[in-house]
Amino acid sequence: MRLFLLAARLQQGRAALLPAFLAGAAGVFAFAPFEQFWLLPLLLALLFRLLSLAADWRQAAWRGGAFGFGLFLAGVSWVYVSLSSFGGMSMPLAALATLLFCVYLALFPALLGGVFRRFFPSSAGHQALLFAGLWALTELFRGWLFTGFPWLALGYAQVPPSPLAGYAPLIGVYGLSLLSALAGAWLLWRPWGWLGIGLLLAGGWGLQQVHWTEARGEPVSVALVQGNIAQDLKWQPERFAATLALYRDLVARHPARLTILPETALPALLGHLPRDYLMELKALAQRQQGDLLLGVPTGEGETYWNSAVSLGTSPSQQYSKSHLVPFGEFIPPGFAWFLQLAHIPMSSFSAGPVPQPPLAIAGQQVAVNICYEDLFGRELLPAVPAATLLVNMSNTAWFGHSLAQPQHLQIARLRALETGRPMLSATNTGMTAVVGPDGRVLGRLEAFRTGVLEIQVQGHGGQTPYARLGDWGALLLALLAVWPALPGIPARRKSK
Repeated sequence: MRLFLLAARLQQGRAALLPAFLAGAAGVFAFAPFEQFWLLPLLLALLFRLLSLAADWRQAAWRGGAFGFGLFLAGVSWVYVSLSSFGGMSMPLAALATLLFCVYLALFPALLGGVFRRFFPSSAGHQALLFAGLWALTELFRGWLFTGFPWLALGYAQVPPSPLAGYAPLIGVYGLSLLSALAGAWLLWRPWGWLGIGLLLAGGWGLQQVHWTEARGEPVSVALVQGNIAQDLKWQPERFAATLALYRDLVARHPARLTILPETALPALLGHLPRDYLMELKALAQRQQGDLLLGVPTGEGETYWNSAVSLGTSPSQQYSKSHLVPFGEFIPPGFAWFLQLAHIPMSSFSAGPVPQPPLAIAGQQVAVNICYEDLFGRELLPAVPAATLLVNMSNTAWFGHSLAQPQHLQIARLRALETGRPMLSATNTGMTAVVGPDGRVLGRLEAFRTGVLEIQVQGHGGQTPYARLGDWGALLLALLAVWPALPGIPARRKSK
């Protein structure tokens, strides 16, 4: 560790961009499927040192940007897979689009670096707080700007067995990001920083012994169906009948009170599906006095939604996705030319209403979210007080054999921790899984195979502090962390 930091100290000027980039790229190993959560504080300690040694705020911004570019280039490389392999975009254009996207994401760590060095306090303790607070603030900003993209927020790496996981029900993913950055900065502040890290870890372990929510009702039998239909085959008309038969047969062979199919499992509008087929699915669900959740587009003509529709014993209900994916599910104004470069089926969805209540099915209150809606923890909260189960329905076939699937399951684990409720993830190709309210995976299917995950799930009620406060707790902590650096600003300006 000492040699590692000494090497960072020796880096000056542009030469420091390389270790910053490599440290950022190494950060991907802290996330799924590698899950080396302990690596983050070490890498952030290096970044903290590089920013501290920068000659001015511009140099620090470049170093922060290099770190971010390395992290995102390694961590969201699946964007290239989605655009080139399944989006119909040429390889050079897909590579360019991915690079530009990573450059955009790197602007947020660059902003952190510039602001950190511009208002650099003299106290080592205040330096650590400023670094951690700015990291949380820039992640919050990234999760909101242009509809938001909070993928690879540092807090997602802190699921069990990380000791910091105990803080998730209090301050959510952005609060965990703040604590991760704080631990990294504290590594360089001896002995007080090391004492702080010890207290931080002990507090996290203690909080993991607290049960913020409690079991509600009897366990329910669940069947999560993984069709494993390749994205390049899904919309072929000649395969339509085979797709319907596959899902019908899987449901028939695995009876459960709650059966869940993935996002857009059936590649046609609900109104265009054979009525006899829908009645058959309904009858299969009713065998167990239960219900089936079907991922299917709904609507008519030019207006359609990405929806989950229930069939079975309970009255039919519907959830329609409200947070749409830019370019994948809607085209932002001024980007119509994008459709000429990529060929994405049904890329003009309408947004569902906000908020939407949980679905009363299978004796549970089921709060549904679709695809990457589960990245936005605060948007799930309106349904949480009444919900006993969280359900995510995704079609991750878009990302092929990449890091996207295990990373997405890690995000689902954080949502379960934040809300104190089980998260049921039903996907087309993986990772289909059930996560307990403590963030631990209770069952999972192997990716890229056809199958059904059958498991008993216990619903939960009550509210965690995060479920009550949302991201306001993390925002308040971040503002309090940067506050000690502010009183010195006028004095420094006057001295100049």
